[in-house]
Amino acid sequence: MLSKNLIKLVRSLEMKKFRKETGLFVAEGEKLVNDLISSGVESFKIIATEKHAAALRNNRDIELIVVDDEELKKVSFLKSPQGIVGLFKQKNCTPNIATPRRELCLALDDVQDPGNLGTIIRIADWFGIEHIYCSIGTVDIYNPKTVQATMGAISRVNIYYVDLPQFLSSLEKSIPVYGTFLDGKNIYEHKLSANGVIVMGNEGKGIGAECEKFIDERILIPNYPAGRATSESLNVSTATAIVCGEFRRRCL
Repeated sequence: MLSKNLIKLVRSLEMKKFRKETGLFVAEGEKLVNDLISSGVESFKIIATEKHAAALRNNRDIELIVVDDEELKKVSFLKSPQGIVGLFKQKNCTPNIATPRRELCLALDDVQDPGNLGTIIRIADWFGIEHIYCSIGTVDIYNPKTVQATMGAISRVNIYYVDLPQFLSSLEKSIPVYGTFLDGKNIYEHKLSANGVIVMGNEGKGIGAECEKFIDERILIPNYPAGRATSESLNVSTATAIVCGEFRRRCL
């Protein structure tokens, strides 16, 4: 049975303020919760119905609370609860400015939509990009909607919140910094690198002026056919998938 205090705690984690105070976040659904557990993300409590609790009963590292469907609804953020709600401890990730020298990384300049951020993390995971540097104004990675959208990728991709212009300015001059712009060079024709930073911008404003001045490789995803009237821009997560796919296709 769920206590009132536990219900209050879980519901409070919908707000960034309380996620920051407690160092906890919520994940829902059997696949996502099991992905986090198997990846070594430390759990705080797991709340599950009898059907979903069965597979976890022998795990001594988990504090398991078995509830019925009605109780689960009290702590679920989903319209259709998926049988299991996990409270996990947030990872403590320390950024390293040397990482882009060795491998390809992403940087996000004020991405606002939780679903977009979660999808970008999932895309990064798919393409083997393990480090994402987010501006302070980017939506919180531990927003419940973001966590759900990652589909477990949150356990494998390191997310850092940094002063993004300062971070970009601190990189070695030899590290390429790419950014997507409407006046950029065709990505399918431009020389790409196996390391460096790809900056993706805000949904409505693109890459801000403070970050733009540190970008030395301006790239463009061209529309087809050239000159045809088309949409103003691509969704940032869609654009990220195209860009990452092209980098990996040519720079594995």
